[in-house]
Amino acid sequence: MNAEIIAVGSEMLTPERVDTNSLYLTGELNNLGVEVTGKCVVGDHRDRLAGAVREACERSEIVILSGGLGPTEDDVTREAVAQAMGRQLVFSPEIAAALERRFAQARRRMAEVNKRQAFVIEGADVLSNDRGTAPGQWLEESGSAVMLLPGPPHELKSMFERECLPRLRRLAPPQAIRTVVLRVAGMGESDLDQLISPVYKKYQNPVTTILAANGEIQVHLRARCATEAAADVLLAEVAAPIERLLGDRVYSRNGDPLEVVVGNLLRECRATISVAESCTGGMLGGRLTSVPGSSDYFVGGFITYADAMKVELLGVPPEVLKEHGAVSQETAEAMAMGARRRTGSTYALSVTGVAGPGGGSELKPVGSVYMAVADEAGAHTEQRQLLGDRERIRVFTVQMALDLLRRRITGSCG
Repeated sequence: MNAEIIAVGSEMLTPERVDTNSLYLTGELNNLGVEVTGKCVVGDHRDRLAGAVREACERSEIVILSGGLGPTEDDVTREAVAQAMGRQLVFSPEIAAALERRFAQARRRMAEVNKRQAFVIEGADVLSNDRGTAPGQWLEESGSAVMLLPGPPHELKSMFERECLPRLRRLAPPQAIRTVVLRVAGMGESDLDQLISPVYKKYQNPVTTILAANGEIQVHLRARCATEAAADVLLAEVAAPIERLLGDRVYSRNGDPLEVVVGNLLRECRATISVAESCTGGMLGGRLTSVPGSSDYFVGGFITYADAMKVELLGVPPEVLKEHGAVSQETAEAMAMGARRRTGSTYALSVTGVAGPGGGSELKPVGSVYMAVADEAGAHTEQRQLLGDRERIRVFTVQMALDLLRRRITGSCG
């Protein structure tokens, strides 16, 4: 069974508003085994909204609209759904009386415009709203169940849980959706897809989605089966050969980000980490310390933008900087070893590079970065030439440095 979600409201088309309702609804629907196949945002335009409702009902068994149930002229959800289904709007004296009582309890006089909320689409069930004034509606049309829910999240969640979930449980066939998320570092999206596509293309269920962002790749496997156990078996059947192909480039199998994985590794071996940053300006330390409990393993760090600070705080030899420059393997290693020496940490991680947009040269263009990890066995450095703007280069550098640390801890690098 598939579902579509339509967020209603011209304010949702501005950069100031985020549609969090659809995220909540997707999670609840997935728990019922319902796949959300489409989401859209439609402004306060009755004809456009009616068209979106008609199309959604043709494609999906469940259609949920959020917002547009208020009392003002720009709240057009009731009118648009009625138009889409060729039904009349019927005034409900009972709802109008209930609204007046609610206002009276708050010692307020109800404005005449609030009576617009008492119109019900012909044949719809009214969904009570215990958190606000706008009642919701549930109706069925040509095999589709359509829900009209209020926009404020606290109202929508209460109404959905009390009024919609029991109906959906009776409507939706027993089905489970289970997901495995493999997070991968150290390779590009096209290379990964070329490697694993012979495996996942054999299956329509589970569905495989490959996402690339911030220097990592995520492989999402979603299985739909009658039971969770059957879905887990199917996921294991597909995930196992994919993991064998990717090897140690898979750093997480439960969706944990790299900073959590690295933190767990450090905690397990009772090790500590310090950082020395130049081009990333504190972003590396920020990622490590964003994890609750990171004080178990994070000692501290140094942000040494200027060469003088690299010398004074980290003990980088001036002759290294003079001969090789701040962006070099030699400087990266000296920074890491200096951070480890000054803090006494088990591991030290350093980054230095040209983040841009200026400062590059023919030998070291913008995007040239060096990352080094030091431990009792010495230092290991890796160099990358990254593309993109300043923010992208810095974000990718941090991700790659964390992966370098992960591989050093697990013994797969250096």
